[in-house]
Amino acid sequence: MSENNIENVNAEAQEAPVAAEATETTATTNVPVQEPVAETIATAHDDFDWSIDKRNVSHYAAGERERYDAVYDKTFVQINDGEIVNGLVVAMTKTDVVVNIGFKSDGLISANEFRDMQGLAIGDTVEVMVVEKEDRDGHLNLSRKSARIFRAWERIVEVHKTGEVITGTVTSKTKGGLIVDVFGMETFLPGSQIDVKPVTDYDQFVGKTMEFKVVKINEAIKNAVVSHKALIESDIEAQRAEIMSKLEKGQVLEGTVKNITDFGAFMDLGGLDGLLYITDISWGRINHPSEVVKMDQKLQVVVLDFDDDKKRISLGLKQLTPHPWDVLPETIVEGAIVKGKVVNIEDYGAFLEILPGVEGLVHVSEITWANTPINAKEFFKLGDEHEAKVVTLDKDARKMSLSIKQMSEDPWSTIETKFPEGSKHKGLVKNITPYGVFIELEAGIGGMIHISDLSWLKRFNHPSEYTKVGEHIDVIILSIDKENRKLQLGHKQLEEDPWNALEDTFAIGSIHEGTVTRRDDKGAIVQLPYGLEGFAPARHLGKEDGKVIAADETAQFMVIEFDRNEKRIVLSHARIWEQVKAEEKEVAKKEARAEADSTRKAVKNIQSKVEKTTLGDLGALAELKEKLKAEEKGNSDAATTQE
Repeated sequence: MSENNIENVNAEAQEAPVAAEATETTATTNVPVQEPVAETIATAHDDFDWSIDKRNVSHYAAGERERYDAVYDKTFVQINDGEIVNGLVVAMTKTDVVVNIGFKSDGLISANEFRDMQGLAIGDTVEVMVVEKEDRDGHLNLSRKSARIFRAWERIVEVHKTGEVITGTVTSKTKGGLIVDVFGMETFLPGSQIDVKPVTDYDQFVGKTMEFKVVKINEAIKNAVVSHKALIESDIEAQRAEIMSKLEKGQVLEGTVKNITDFGAFMDLGGLDGLLYITDISWGRINHPSEVVKMDQKLQVVVLDFDDDKKRISLGLKQLTPHPWDVLPETIVEGAIVKGKVVNIEDYGAFLEILPGVEGLVHVSEITWANTPINAKEFFKLGDEHEAKVVTLDKDARKMSLSIKQMSEDPWSTIETKFPEGSKHKGLVKNITPYGVFIELEAGIGGMIHISDLSWLKRFNHPSEYTKVGEHIDVIILSIDKENRKLQLGHKQLEEDPWNALEDTFAIGSIHEGTVTRRDDKGAIVQLPYGLEGFAPARHLGKEDGKVIAADETAQFMVIEFDRNEKRIVLSHARIWEQVKAEEKEVAKKEARAEADSTRKAVKNIQSKVEKTTLGDLGALAELKEKLKAEEKGNSDAATTQE
């Protein structure tokens, strides 16, 4: 089409010049051209001018080409993917709408995207988005829905900045909330943002048109969160401000219990919430607010405190009645017997509730007459009732100390009669410490067996190796400390000290069979006969073959030290075979000395028999002396070899 336009223009406006130009050009092309002198191979049509078209027009002038290019460029609309433009409806079918945006081709949009435009007709102008200028089929891809969403997102971002209240329609229910149509775009309404009260039935809101505030947007994924609760809260805030302006400490209000938690109850004071803390519900101890208050219950409460900035109001219920300590019965005096329920247990004692709001402390030292340690958490149980005697009473400080042990006579006043020194008894193991075992002989009477008084023969690293809590054990009273309420008990003293009788059996140098029970770098503990234990230093554990006695190995041991007072036996295995070798060396030396003595005696006998010295005798004597020297040398070498 463009070629025809150009041809018409040339024909009408420049017919004569073009013809002249063509003639001139034709003439020019027919004139032989002077080529440089060179040897070339001539081919057919080498002089043909390929720049001339069929109308003998070779080219436009530079100015004309620029002018025609500008006119041609104006016939195209410059668009980009994602751009929003206005388009003209040029045709409609049952399923599609044809929109012209001035591009080289028209776009086809599904009629479903125009459902909200009733009465759409050809010639109407609509706003669309260029999804793709040219898809794989060469078609222009437009979308009105995408344009609507883009414009809707712009408006949502704007109202989020300004805080403007908008109107939207709840279209459907989804997980955790509702979907709301705002400006034609889907937004999310969380279930927690529907109302100030918890909502469980979301279906009742589907199809409703409501007012919202945009509370959160996500630019990356084009997602918005709206809230209806924020509008309600703004209305409530106005009511709160009015109520807060009239509040005074000590003011009595009527409220309705709207929520109960572990730490208290929230009350609706008519548009303003207040907290009735658990400690302000009752003068007595309660485990949970639901023990006193119920949901939707109307109560008279007193304002204890409020914070204008944080909009917090602290309420009290118990403050509407007198404090129990201020109206304490006259029967509760020092020395009186009272009954109370265990409401709290600490390491140092337990609190008994005598009356609601009136408590007394039973210290661990007032539980039993015994001077042994006692655990209050093992003696008391929450909710149990106990009788106790009032020891001290301070109404001004609102403190009371109680005693359980003073409900009975002090058994230590007659301790020498019932538990004299040297008497034997059976007691219950109540507690075990690293240094001893605490025994209870009867309620309030107990003592300790030191770890060294458990056994004559064995040494324990911890008393738990010998006995356990809850077991019964025979004891003997060693001493009584009445002033400090202490008994020194013994267990091994029930039998005679076996060390006195075993001193001869395990005399130094005696050899016994033993088994190594424990082994460390310093040495080994060896189990001996009669239940005794000995200690073998590491250097005394070596064997004759160079090895060392290991744990659980049985071998012969020699006693090298026996201390009856310290109850200690020191053993050696190496001393046994070392001593045998030493004895063998000594026997060899004695034999060598005996042979040498016999040779000397023989020499003396020969010398005494010779009356005169002759050369022959001198020679025999010299020979005998040499023999004697050789024998002495041989004996000396043999002894050295044996050593």
